[in-house]
Amino acid sequence: MSTAILTGSPVAGSPLEADLRTLGFDVRTANDAAAVAELIAAVPAQERVAVVDPRFVGHLHALRLALTDPRFPAAAVPGALTVQPEARGALARALGRIPVGAGTAHLTDVLTDTLTASLDRDEIGLHHVELGTLVATVALTPAQREGARESVAAVDDEAVRLRTAVKSRDGFFTTFCISPYSRYLARWCARRGLTPNQVTTASLVTALIAAGCAATGTRGGFVAAGLLLIFSFVLDCTDGQLARYSLQYSTMGAWLDATFDRAKEYAYYAGLALGAARGGDDVWALALGAMVLMTCRHVVDFSFNEANHDATANTSPTAALSGKLDSVGWTVWVRRMIVLPIGERWAMIAVLTAFTTPRIVFYALLIGCALAACYTTAGRVLRSLTRRARRTDRAARALADLADSGPLAERIAGGARGRGRTGSFLAPVMAFLSAAVLLVWVIFQDDPSSWLTVGVALCSALLSGAAVSRPLKGALDWLVPPFFRAGEYVTILVLAARADVPGALPAAFGLVAAVAYHHYDTVYRIRGGTGAPPRWLVRATGGHEGRVLVVTVLAAALPPEGFTIALTALAVVLALLVLVESIRFWVSSQAPAVHDEGEPA
Repeated sequence: MSTAILTGSPVAGSPLEADLRTLGFDVRTANDAAAVAELIAAVPAQERVAVVDPRFVGHLHALRLALTDPRFPAAAVPGALTVQPEARGALARALGRIPVGAGTAHLTDVLTDTLTASLDRDEIGLHHVELGTLVATVALTPAQREGARESVAAVDDEAVRLRTAVKSRDGFFTTFCISPYSRYLARWCARRGLTPNQVTTASLVTALIAAGCAATGTRGGFVAAGLLLIFSFVLDCTDGQLARYSLQYSTMGAWLDATFDRAKEYAYYAGLALGAARGGDDVWALALGAMVLMTCRHVVDFSFNEANHDATANTSPTAALSGKLDSVGWTVWVRRMIVLPIGERWAMIAVLTAFTTPRIVFYALLIGCALAACYTTAGRVLRSLTRRARRTDRAARALADLADSGPLAERIAGGARGRGRTGSFLAPVMAFLSAAVLLVWVIFQDDPSSWLTVGVALCSALLSGAAVSRPLKGALDWLVPPFFRAGEYVTILVLAARADVPGALPAAFGLVAAVAYHHYDTVYRIRGGTGAPPRWLVRATGGHEGRVLVVTVLAAALPPEGFTIALTALAVVLALLVLVESIRFWVSSQAPAVHDEGEPA
């Protein structure tokens, strides 16, 4: 239960109290600031508190946005404000600062406005709700009240609520082929008490069933898989729309939505590979390649966004050109489709699954995603090179966490401290060389499963340590984590493919999936404001350079059949380690509520 305090006598005939109770508030009344302070002090410390002017006139959804959104410590619209437990101290101080006596009536006439201004000055993160066409006002006279009620009647707040349940920025397929009806599915779920996390889980289960259908290797199974994959995506859109419709935001919800998206897609790749194998076609290398490409592409997105999360300036001509292009309607949709976001990608996969073969699905996926990756990465490199901005310590810390450097790279970085200049191109160059040296060797050697490869992996680790020896504040330092991911994932792929024994590539697929989960988990911990996984977990998993060394040693020391078994065991151990810690963290996490509106393609 939350408590709403009306700062004066209720207005006769006003639906305000009923609206507040509809939103789950216990309504109380206080005549002045001192009485409000006393009531707030009596409310249990863990409860949300709202202060509402009894002359408030507005839409129920305006109140809902102001008083029930869990993402902000405090929020306000004209005539109403709320604070969560962590901001109640600031509200008490604001009330204590209101003077009494002659000449102070203007401060308490609309007490909510005075408190809102005071909380703004305290910089506690007060959120001013953008109302759009919704109405929220304090009617001081009967004429104002009548005019406000007419304005309320002129706008259907349920229509606004449905419209704003849809992301303001989404892909073409999602916007025009899914959202026109999925928003009504979201409302149906809200009215039956379903939560976004339940819908997210239903989407995952549907996608896993689709993967199972694809694994049958029959045409009927492929058709069913394509249809179920589309339905899974409809549910995937619905969970976010339900969160926005009912304001059921949570850090765990954002994490589940993002990680389940990857789990669904990669499980579907595995299902296609199994189905192809039933038909005598081995496409495991293509399936693993698609997973590697998608994960590296996402790491580019994550790293770039974190590097520029709080950059102090954006003077990039590339960004200016992008803004100009966005002003031309059709170019917006073309540019969104070029990057092959999740809607377009899953639609392509579903249709090709139903009507072609798994091999064609993977060829189309690899070509399309490679072109999209080149387009987005090139644009971000140009933006980074042409913008003048000072990167912060927070951004440098986030990039270092995304780099996922283990004990070996840490020791090397410690020995290289003080060399090189922060902000230069040394870090991305070293990271590129770290990946390139390793990949050129394993790809072009006749027999990469040798002790020489272990030596090359050690050299790669030395270069990776040098790359992270200084704070990652350079213009292109966001490329460091993607280079590390490419080096690790592709090395595992090539060594498994060159082993040329049944089961090696599926085992490598499982290993990369476990490691990729760890990397996605790192991203969403950072986004949730809780920091990266604990260092003990990073050290226990070896870091990217440690895992590469272990895999190259296993390839050199074991016969192909033994290497396959070792990869499988390593995948199981890593998966258990990162999953157990991840689930423990997210179940117990007290991170602030969020909902990710910018999930990459």
